[in-house]
Amino acid sequence: MTTQTVTHKSSNRISQYLALTKPRVTQLAVFCAVIGMFLASETLPDWRVVLAATAGIWLLAGAAFAVNCLVEREIDARMARTARRPMAQGELSVTQTVVFSAAIGGLGMWVLYALVNPLTMWLTFVTFVGYAVIYTMILKPATPQNIVIGGLSGAMPPALGWAAIANDVPMQAWLLVLIIFIWTPPHFWALAMYRRDDYAKSGLPMLPVTHGMNFTGFHVWLYSIALAATTLLPFAVKMSGLIYLASAVVLNAIFLWHGWRVYRHYSDLVARKAFTWSIVYLSLLFAALLVDHYIKI
Repeated sequence: MTTQTVTHKSSNRISQYLALTKPRVTQLAVFCAVIGMFLASETLPDWRVVLAATAGIWLLAGAAFAVNCLVEREIDARMARTARRPMAQGELSVTQTVVFSAAIGGLGMWVLYALVNPLTMWLTFVTFVGYAVIYTMILKPATPQNIVIGGLSGAMPPALGWAAIANDVPMQAWLLVLIIFIWTPPHFWALAMYRRDDYAKSGLPMLPVTHGMNFTGFHVWLYSIALAATTLLPFAVKMSGLIYLASAVVLNAIFLWHGWRVYRHYSDLVARKAFTWSIVYLSLLFAALLVDHYIKI
């Protein structure tokens, strides 16, 4: 075996472990946590705490996603969207995945406890349990409302980031959690709608499969309205100013337009565009909060 072959195999193995952590999903979660860190401080937060908290939250999020890949490996293998995941293809064993998840999860907990604060560690650990156990193992296969009930764990990153800097989770942090909680159903159901055939094969009780497309589209629209109202709360409680308000109004107008089209003018392309916009929307909304925090108008 040549050195080049060994290097290729090592690189491929690293990419397989990295894929277990669902990097793109993790990036959005960590981004929201970092925004929480900056909003928790009137001035720039201690960069050492920001780096440690980012690393710890990233590691525990990756561990939770690895458990998700482990539990859903057979389901993933039946779906075109997820069939290439390492566990679905049998590229990594159960033991390898468990050891990997335990290692990065344990490291993440140590980083948060030793370099940040115990509150952040425990909140992040509870979030890990909420996603990896309560959502993945219990709710997801049991009810079409899985993404609504289980969405709290995915909405927690801003609270984790806030706790890392302030060692506290005040009302303002929970408002950010509420925004992501309300954002999650229309975001995920848009995906589930254009991937409905995949989910039908999976055996999971996703809303488009159990209740039909029109019912799901109507709920995407309802949650879009609820989201538009919820995102005005930071301005209403004087947590943010006019920069955020103007940004939220514009972003919500586009989100509502996508939600209405999913409900009344559905096509797979419409749903795909709504899903893509929902990711851009959340990123821009939280970025607007950050800009507003440091540039008061």
